[in-house]
Amino acid sequence: QVQLVESGGGSVQAGGSLRLSCLVSNHIDKSCMAWFRQAPGKAREGVASRNWIGTAIYADSVQGRFTISQDTAKNTVYLQMNSLSPEDTGMYYCAAHSGKICSRVEIDFEYWGQGTQVIVSS
Repeated sequence: QVQLVESGGGSVQAGGSLRLSCLVSNHIDKSCMAWFRQAPGKAREGVASRNWIGTAIYADSVQGRFTISQDTAKNTVYLQMNSLSPEDTGMYYCAAHSGKICSRVEIDFEYWGQGTQVIVSS
C-alpha cells in the first residue's frame, strides 16, 4: 500500500553536499519519517528522523551537517547532507512508521525504500 522511493544519491568529494529525496506513494497520517544508512560490512544505523509535527532527531555523527525536511504537497521527504566525509559512504534508506511518537529502533519501521547509494571520496 505504502511505497517509498529514494533518489539523489551519487558520488561526491569530501566536504561536498548531496540532497536525497524520498517519494511517498500514499500519505501516512501522523507518521514518523526517517533515514537509515548502511556501509559495506557494517550494520544499518539511523541517521535522522522527523515526526508529523516537524520534530527532528539526528545521530551524533551527523548532527549539524544533515537536515531532514518534508514537503507535504509533494509527498516527499528530504535529507540534505553537507560537509560530507568518507565515513558517510553507504546505502541510504528511507523508512516510515505510523504513530505520533517517532522511534529510533529499526524494527519499528513498517515501510522501507530500496535505497540510494552515496559515495564520498577523500
